Amino acid sequence: MNKILVTGGAGFIGSNFVLYMLKKYPRLEIVNLDKLTYAGNLENLKSVEKNPNYQFIHGDICDRKTVEKAIKGVDAIVHFAAESHVDRSITGPAEFIRTNVIGTQVLLDVAKESKIKRFHHVSTDEVFGSLDLKSKKKFDENTPYDPHSPYSASKAAADHLVRAYFDTYELPITISNCTNNYGPFHFPEKVIPLFITNAMANKNLPIYGKGQAVRDYLFVTDHCSAIDLVLQKGKIGETYCIGGDSERNGVEVAEAILEVLGKDKSLISFVEDRKGHDMRYAMDHKKITREFGWKPQVTFEEGLQKTIKWFKENESWWRRIISKEYLDSSRSKANKNQNDEE
Repeated sequence: MNKILVTGGAGFIGSNFVLYMLKKYPRLEIVNLDKLTYAGNLENLKSVEKNPNYQFIHGDICDRKTVEKAIKGVDAIVHFAAESHVDRSITGPAEFIRTNVIGTQVLLDVAKESKIKRFHHVSTDEVFGSLDLKSKKKFDENTPYDPHSPYSASKAAADHLVRAYFDTYELPITISNCTNNYGPFHFPEKVIPLFITNAMANKNLPIYGKGQAVRDYLFVTDHCSAIDLVLQKGKIGETYCIGGDSERNGVEVAEAILEVLGKDKSLISFVEDRKGHDMRYAMDHKKITREFGWKPQVTFEEGLQKTIKWFKENESWWRRIISKEYLDSSRSKANKNQNDEE
């Protein structure tokens, strides 16, 4: 592939993917289409903004004309663009349906008409619902869909649309479902960066319920390497599950962060549980391991050290974000009831 379109490339995972691919493939051309909502940040891509192989287009994936402009000359699409925060989907589901479902449909239509060589859709483990805390079972490519939040329902709908375009129109698609990402450029409303920045400011680390909910954490560059492999070697029409082999509950995450930062556990606080809270996510990545030899390379302990180091060294980055007026209200709510998501 000589040229790819990355949607949502100014977001957390998208920007890490752009940086990863430009570093690994110096001749690759990347077009980044991003609406620059509250979670999109071009500062993430400052190091490549003058790279002749990188182009940024400010626009909405729901706008067909913008998508048609962005897709010109492109071999493949890697679709990250999405509203992704569960709490926001509970208080305002409409934008999640618009972006995650309608936006995906617009992209698929233009990709079909442009005869794109690959449409890779990046999805989430949340479409599969919740696992029992006492079970050793994990999600895999054959797990039935059972979404419980407006966010996960919108992503499930997008997944189904992508598969439908493969079955109906023979659009060459692949899908990946990942667990909770973390790492550099992680937006401060999500659990790990929220806990890190709160701890650095000696503020409480709010944990839902009793802190028993378990998530499988995946360091963002491991995710990028998996998507790269799926792009290069993935079978058309197939889904690939990507996990980090790092299951932790809310208390364990908070305590690990406090230990690295040398802070007291008294900063941990428990708040009212989220509505419809899924209790456990875990992903079986045997398929991508068997077919491509992929395994997560960064342990949770290593990834947490790297992430905390990055937030220490880039304090101006996250302080600018949390000082913005649009985040003040959401962070206030988050400090009452936040504990999750990619």
